Amino acid sequence: MPAVRSDAADTAVPVTTGTGPAPHALPRTDLLLLAVSIGGISLSAPLISATAAPALAIALWRNVMSVGVLGPYALLRHRAELRGIGRRALLLAMAAGALLAVHFALWMPSLRMTSVASATALVTTTPLWTILLMRVFGVRAPRLVWAGMCVAFAGVLVLTGVDLSLSPRALLGDALALGAGLAAAGYVLLGAEVRKSVSTTAYTLVCYATTSVVLLAICLVAGTPLAGWSGGVWWQIVALMVSAQLLGHSLSNRVVNTLGPSVTSTAILLETPGAALIAALWLGQWPPVAAYPAVALILLGLVLVARGGRR
Repeated sequence: MPAVRSDAADTAVPVTTGTGPAPHALPRTDLLLLAVSIGGISLSAPLISATAAPALAIALWRNVMSVGVLGPYALLRHRAELRGIGRRALLLAMAAGALLAVHFALWMPSLRMTSVASATALVTTTPLWTILLMRVFGVRAPRLVWAGMCVAFAGVLVLTGVDLSLSPRALLGDALALGAGLAAAGYVLLGAEVRKSVSTTAYTLVCYATTSVVLLAICLVAGTPLAGWSGGVWWQIVALMVSAQLLGHSLSNRVVNTLGPSVTSTAILLETPGAALIAALWLGQWPPVAAYPAVALILLGLVLVARGGRR
């Protein structure tokens, strides 16, 4: 059983390099699985926006459900590893879980304040924040990566300007989505460090359990109701967990070894137009015309970052 992953936080372009098969050798089955993965990930933001429950509660329960799905498998197959995790790795995994909780606590409310298209485009800037954080620690990126960052951030500026013209609330939603992308960058870097010595399954269980505890604390402090909804709402939360995590990121993890990180991460960027299309057709959220060039700039910049990162 593959490890369960988060949605927006794991749309980041991998910071490690790798080589996949040559383009002519890409397996058709894995390409189909990747398409299903992108569809599941793209459904996440519209489904969150449509679910009639507080955003923080949705974040909490989807993580609790993920732990419930992953926990029995991890305890059965990785019990010895979990008992033997070193103190440093455990603390880093818990710190990653806390950052993931911050990511969810910022991103999910942003979907109620700005459009699905804007929130999704801005939260996928995680690779840009990741590169900036790596530069602080002395890791230099290729020129193509920096060029991509400049293009993407230009798109961010244009998009936030468009949303400011709509309402201050939409601009605040943009800020929350950007903050969520930054928190996800810290989560990605800490996770990469932990997984040097800990399996993905064991790390994910510790991380998600921590995320659930931190989100529970945030919900209690904020006075967020955690129950009292219709059965349909609970089924929507289950559908979110299945589509975004079990079908979405578990399948992308499954195919990355054969398709390569460059192909997989670039394809996952289709989440933004996919989520925008679903939100438009399902929720009637048609972004303003001025937002389309901004989103296109962000996606172009992220594609350049992905290509530069491959080098």
